[in-house]
Amino acid sequence: MAAPVRKGEEVEVRIDSLAYGGNGVGRLDGFVVFVRGGLPGDLVRARATKVKRGFAEATRVALLEPGPDRVEAPCRHFGVCGGCRFQDLAYAAQLAAKESQVRDALIRLGGFESPPVEPIVPARSVYGYRNKLEYSCADTPDGLVLGFHRAGRWDEVIDVEECLLTTDVGNAIREAVKAWAREEGLEPYDQETQTGYLRHLVVREGRNTGQVLVMLVTAPGERFDADFLIETVTRFPEVRSLHWAVNDRPAEVTNLPTRVLWGDPWIEEELLGLRFRVRPNAFLQTNTEMAQTLYTLARDAAGLAGSEVVYDLYCGTGTIGLALAGAAASVWGVEISEESVACAIENAEANGIANAWFFAGNVGQSLEELREKAGPPDVVVVDPPRAGLAGKALRRTGALEAPRLVYVSCNPTTLASDLAVLRDEYGYHLERCTPVDMFPHTPHIESVSLLTRAAVRAESDDDAGGTTTEAVTT
Repeated sequence: MAAPVRKGEEVEVRIDSLAYGGNGVGRLDGFVVFVRGGLPGDLVRARATKVKRGFAEATRVALLEPGPDRVEAPCRHFGVCGGCRFQDLAYAAQLAAKESQVRDALIRLGGFESPPVEPIVPARSVYGYRNKLEYSCADTPDGLVLGFHRAGRWDEVIDVEECLLTTDVGNAIREAVKAWAREEGLEPYDQETQTGYLRHLVVREGRNTGQVLVMLVTAPGERFDADFLIETVTRFPEVRSLHWAVNDRPAEVTNLPTRVLWGDPWIEEELLGLRFRVRPNAFLQTNTEMAQTLYTLARDAAGLAGSEVVYDLYCGTGTIGLALAGAAASVWGVEISEESVACAIENAEANGIANAWFFAGNVGQSLEELREKAGPPDVVVVDPPRAGLAGKALRRTGALEAPRLVYVSCNPTTLASDLAVLRDEYGYHLERCTPVDMFPHTPHIESVSLLTRAAVRAESDDDAGGTTTEAVTT
């Protein structure tokens, strides 16, 4: 179909649905237009920013008629901040869109004709749910600010007076550090000129323990009064740990070695009755409430009876593996981050768990050695990054031929393509996929999928007097 719109042209289009990633989906005589800022039911005027043979991308320039699920966004920074995109979409509609996106990815990208997608699990809290936030520093006409990047801009930071995704304590600590930096006369780092000093503030909260970790990121050099900073943050009794990290590269990163300025090297969080140590750069799901739900779903999918060998791949700080250890013979975790593995080992010791072992390494390159140490797995749990089980990790995970595979995903598109390979090349069957909304008002979607191998299912059927192996696998 010839494109009915040219780049830079404005068109009126009705939005039918939301695509994964958050753009509205509309059609011009059947030609698909992805509209940033369009919500289901909206009639918008949009300007085309990119036109391809099969689709166009556009940005909403005017809302001509609001859809039925539009609501008033409560955040004073909404529309300017690049964080929450869907505060103006009713939460029930957000859930319906995310569930549909998981199902659509499995059908279109995975080739599953009728995927067994269960109803999405809603978030327990739609605001105030984040246990970690990273703030950027910038200079404005009003002085130094700590906030978030303006929507669609990497070079502009807006001041944040209140973020509705964190707690009152989190907001208060940010404001106190901003006031401290202004009083110290610290110069914000400028990404474009690569000059200046103050770069980021990271605040991590143990939501079930009430403990807070604060990390300051600067350019090289100790240009601040550490005692003054310690006095500033320790006014909050929740603060148990203060770290300082130096970033001497242009890249905007916070995953850096740190120096403890005050307090403990870590804080603790509690999940499913277990205590977990959290260091500045260790991975932990940023929604504590829903992490417990996610891990409970993974534990249920694992179906442990006490005798199983479990592999926990991309194990992070060991949260999932340790939650499974009480019902397994042994748990073996692999994670590329040495800091996270150190936390996992400490967490096992702190909780008195003696049947869990954790190793630092690349998952794709470590599985053969792991199998030699641990023996073949009965259950494999994977919780990969957004890119999914790419390359060797996917092939070698499939080649383990574990009877049960639990896939915890944060990206339905890579989940769908990975599940298709596990089905077509390694004989796995998708039993169920449960979407979980851990991040309301954002496009992000988590899910827990259970896969079983065809041969295993066939043996169960044979034992019950059912179909033969050949009937199941063909």
